Amino acid sequence: MPLLLLFLIGIMVLQPSMAQESPMEEDYFKILKVKAPEGTLLEVGGLTVLPNGNLGVATRRGEIYVVENPTGPNPYFRKFASGLHEVLGLLYKDGAFYCSQRGELTKLEDINQDGVADHYETVYNWPVSGHYHEYSYGPVMDEAGNFYVSGNVAFGNEEWWRGESRVPFRGWIMKISPDGKMEPWATGMRSPAGLGYIDGKLFYTENQGDYMGSGGIWHIEKGSFAGHPAGLRWTGLENSPLDLSTEEFDAVVDPRKVKNEQGRYIKPENVINEDYLTLYQAKEQLPQITLPAVWLPYGIHGISTSEPIKIPKGNFGPFGGQLLVGDQGQSKIMRVMMEEVRGVLQGAAIDFRSNFRSGVLRMAWGNDGSLFVGETNRGWGSAGEANEGLERLVWNGEIPFEMRNIKAMPDGFEVEFTQPVDKQSAEDLASYSVQTFIYKYHPVYGSPPVANKMAEVKGVQVSADLMRVRIKIDGLTQYHIHHIRLDGIRERDNFYSLVHPSAYYTLNEIPEGEKLAENSMRTYNSAAQKEQAKPANVSPKAVSMSEKEEGKPAATSDKIDEALVTALLSKHTCIACHNKDTKQVGPAYKDVAKRNYTAQEIVALIHTPKPENWPEYATPMPPMPHVPEADALKIAQWINSLK
Repeated sequence: MPLLLLFLIGIMVLQPSMAQESPMEEDYFKILKVKAPEGTLLEVGGLTVLPNGNLGVATRRGEIYVVENPTGPNPYFRKFASGLHEVLGLLYKDGAFYCSQRGELTKLEDINQDGVADHYETVYNWPVSGHYHEYSYGPVMDEAGNFYVSGNVAFGNEEWWRGESRVPFRGWIMKISPDGKMEPWATGMRSPAGLGYIDGKLFYTENQGDYMGSGGIWHIEKGSFAGHPAGLRWTGLENSPLDLSTEEFDAVVDPRKVKNEQGRYIKPENVINEDYLTLYQAKEQLPQITLPAVWLPYGIHGISTSEPIKIPKGNFGPFGGQLLVGDQGQSKIMRVMMEEVRGVLQGAAIDFRSNFRSGVLRMAWGNDGSLFVGETNRGWGSAGEANEGLERLVWNGEIPFEMRNIKAMPDGFEVEFTQPVDKQSAEDLASYSVQTFIYKYHPVYGSPPVANKMAEVKGVQVSADLMRVRIKIDGLTQYHIHHIRLDGIRERDNFYSLVHPSAYYTLNEIPEGEKLAENSMRTYNSAAQKEQAKPANVSPKAVSMSEKEEGKPAATSDKIDEALVTALLSKHTCIACHNKDTKQVGPAYKDVAKRNYTAQEIVALIHTPKPENWPEYATPMPPMPHVPEADALKIAQWINSLK
């Protein structure tokens, strides 16, 4: 055979391993700052785009601006209104702005057409107790012109950790007619920072906290109960759409109101290896409970979930029709894909774009197809170090290699891609992994993931056009979150990895239908082949489980393998709140090192944190007992090496 032909064959064989470095999210979606006048503090609480393309911006400082030419290099900010009380939502209709203040839904108009609001009208007002945490969010509007607003709960005095509804209707969503008549709509909300009226359905996003194991997005109908009990105090009122009482709830979900020897209430803490209750188990006894359509796993897909917004058809390429959900704490945006199974909404969440300059609270679509992003971090830390921001997310028109959609199947999932997959990698079971878990339902702040199990991938079927893969799973678990990883999948033409290879599917219902036949799927597993090829004298105990999963060499006591520790920090979501050098949602690792904890003390604090040790941080760290002790010890030793 000629040498040249041999050389060319060699290039063809080596091409996958010599492929270009895979693009990242920032290669497709660019973040541009919207230039504001010097001295303007845009702690954005609300965004809305006017029909002429101008942008309405509401701030937590009680101001509303109209921004002309907001997508241009020199936008012009005109102050439209001021003197409002912490605006956390903004809407424009028929020449007027509508916003939620602390205690009312307000209509603002410019009657004399001088560019400044001269008519402030109360559409409806609700009580406030004066507690700092009684934020009000919205409005969003339905097809008939009705408004929906939501109210944060307050927190206790002695029981400072426990959400309270001190006045009607805190912890509720209210429906308000155009002429100012209020109808209590649903309760069970704790911190409902994000409302969305999408395709004729009302949604809201929740934040982790007491009774809320993690963030998520709920589909809310009249009479829904989302799970937080504070608002049940008002179900006895004449116009309440549900009759579940606090006493009936407490009989199912222990409120853990326990006092110490001094007669003071004890803060509930997570108990490892306890017999726990889940939200879906509580629903068996309390059918009024509405389960989240999609869980947003805490520390992975946000820690302070904010607004959901639909991607219009034509915007952001293949993702039109899906949802984007912001997060204040991690300064990022997730993508959510939903489907209806047996009349119930469910679906998957996946990362979309991170690294905004401050916490993402509000979003609005510009007339040019770009996304305005309003930001703030006052009161809570955020991954973005700025205190406020107004930015714009712009797509470059190129299609990233991503999971476009995920659908539940009777025996697994079907994943649709944005680009054709490499068939060889897609037919290898080693390219896939699926883990299931869920959260506790208790009065503790948040929950560790529990019932963690690895589901077995039994086989795969790749479509003829290479755009879809059906995955057969042994271990599907109804109501649980399914962490689907496709680390080994590659794109056909450039052998790129997925931009985001990890998604979390909430399986509320398992669909009926035909299961994948044995003779129609591939079962080859390259990892199993390699395991069988190992020399007989190599013990599987020679490498720890975490090191197998990360594919990295073991760290020795003589030298700390920082690459391994970095992988562990990512795997266990520590990087969601902590940074090596700088303060983020939680303290920097270098600051932890200065406390001179022993490695074993750090391990204990990972499993059972003590927020009182760091009172200057508003967001308490949740218990992390699911982190294996061996992994926690490696992390602890690395932290102490930073002294």
